[in-house]
Amino acid sequence: MNDTLQKFMFENAGVRGELVELPNTWQQILANHAYPPAVRTVLGELLAASALLSANLKFNGSMIMQIHGDGPVKLMVVECDADLNLRATAKLREAAIIADDASLSELVHGQGKGRFVITLDPNDKMPGQQAYQGIVPLDGESIAVVIENYMMRSEQLDTKLWLAADAQVARGLLLQKLPMNGGYQTSQEMSLEAMAEHEAEAWNRAVALGGTLKQEELLSTDIETLLHRLFWEETIRVFDPQLPKFLCNCTREKVGNMLKMLGEPEIKTAVAELGRLDINCDFCGRHYGFDAVDCTQLFVADTLAAGIESPSVSQH
Repeated sequence: MNDTLQKFMFENAGVRGELVELPNTWQQILANHAYPPAVRTVLGELLAASALLSANLKFNGSMIMQIHGDGPVKLMVVECDADLNLRATAKLREAAIIADDASLSELVHGQGKGRFVITLDPNDKMPGQQAYQGIVPLDGESIAVVIENYMMRSEQLDTKLWLAADAQVARGLLLQKLPMNGGYQTSQEMSLEAMAEHEAEAWNRAVALGGTLKQEELLSTDIETLLHRLFWEETIRVFDPQLPKFLCNCTREKVGNMLKMLGEPEIKTAVAELGRLDINCDFCGRHYGFDAVDCTQLFVADTLAAGIESPSVSQH
């Protein structure tokens, strides 16, 4: 089974949809971490949602979804670029005890201060241009509801999501109501009131059909089968499938720049204590080692000294 994102459109109705399944990407993410089941579920749902929303963006850059929590989970990050390259990670608090059935609120709302952040980071920024960032409270008991609320508040788009993840796969279904005249409309002439009523009925029907999807069914059924099973009575236009994949863009240079941001005194102190700095990428597990010479070079030249990478060295 391949990673696949399938777009489709309801003919004669302003409703579009997407289905995504990510068995391979999800397995590569999980190979680097041993997350508790509840964390795994939420991160997998966030991963599927990221692919579904990114596929509708028309810009050259990355969408980064972050959940900042004050509970057992400190941070969840999922990144998806315009080519549907994905990566994800989660950070837990030390000695966190997490029940297998812990809810989203229990994971990230220790003091009720969890928040959800979406960042759109263009690759081709103009001088002085900042990435767009939207920050909202974690308003909802599931990732799907949080994102639905975010989309309505920030984009004024009716959006429905069904998300699921387990140890094997992350899958999701998105339905979105398009603005008036934004989708495939009826060819007959209609008044604005009649068209609005027609589109409202089409949207409600699509959501009702999507609402028959159970989480167990979403986890156990491939998206081609799901598309037919859910919408076999509808006239749907299906587009060429897209192929998401796992990709981490970490580099030695980026890690070096991160170290430089800490400042030379702090880096010198750390090297004096540890002998060298060993850093593993949180997303892919790749190791970057910096000895005393490498760290000195960070602050005296624009290029990094060549270093030896060894994935067997633990992180400090």
